Amino acid sequence: MYVHLGGEITVTSDSVVAVIDLENVSALQADFNKYIRAEDDSNRLEYISGDISKSLVITTNRTYVSPMSSGVLLKRLTMLQIQ
Repeated sequence: MYVHLGGEITVTSDSVVAVIDLENVSALQADFNKYIRAEDDSNRLEYISGDISKSLVITTNRTYVSPMSSGVLLKRLTMLQIQ
């Protein structure tokens, strides 16, 4: 099954490792910032749109910064598991 992350980005639901609510992550968290920098340096970080970033979706291949809320994305993933 596939899940739409926003914009033109759709990924397989089984590739999603984590969905992080960016509104609850402190910009001062060193580990988080280190992870984002490492993903960016490895060209695995992708901003889906220029809108306000609401969630971070980590997949097995890439990390996406999504304008969709983590709640919406988690509901979509949950609905796929029920089916």
